[in-house]
Amino acid sequence: MQTMFNLIGSDSPPLAAGCTKLPENNATGRRQMKTLKIRWQRLLDERGQTCDRCGTTGAAVGEAVAKIKRSLGELGIDVVLEKGVLNPSTFLKDPRESNRIWIAGEPLEKWLSATSGQSKCCSACGDSDCRTITVDGKTYEAIPAELIIRAGLLAGAQLLLAESGTACCQPAESPQGSPGCCPSSSQRQK
Repeated sequence: MQTMFNLIGSDSPPLAAGCTKLPENNATGRRQMKTLKIRWQRLLDERGQTCDRCGTTGAAVGEAVAKIKRSLGELGIDVVLEKGVLNPSTFLKDPRESNRIWIAGEPLEKWLSATSGQSKCCSACGDSDCRTITVDGKTYEAIPAELIIRAGLLAGAQLLLAESGTACCQPAESPQGSPGCCPSSSQRQK
C-alpha cells in the first residue's frame, strides 16, 4: 500500500503524507477508481447566454476541476463534472438556484461552512437577485476556483476515509500506552 499527496498546481512528484491510503489494484492490475462528482448549474437564456457572474464561475469551475482531478487522481479518485442548465422560466421561480455547485452530492456551502445570499445581477438574469455565497466573512458573487478546490479536496478526503471505514493511524495513545502516528495533545504542546 502507498501513501501519497500531490500539491495542487505543482509539477513535483507526489509526497508521502499522513494517513491517506491509495486504493488497491483490481484483478486486472489497474487501480480501482472512486468517483467524485461535481455539479454546477446556471441559467442559460433562449440564446444560450448567461450572466457575467455565472460565466466567471464557469471558468473557475473548469480550472478547479482540472486541478482537483490531478490531485485526487494520484489517490485513486476520478473527478467528474456535470453542468446543469436552468431555463428562464425555472430561473424566475427561484433565481438562487442558478450558479450553484454541489460536490459529492452536498452543496458547496456545506463543505466550506458558508452561507448563501443574493444580490442584484445583470444581463441574462434581468432584474433578479442572484445567488452569492459568504465564506469566512467575505461575500462572492462569482465563485473563485480556490473555494471550489478547497471544497473538492475536503470531499475527496472524506471519500478516502469512507473507503477505509477507519483512520489508518492508531489512536495517539493506545490502550497499552504505545504512541500511534498522531501526536497526543500533550505531545503537540511541547
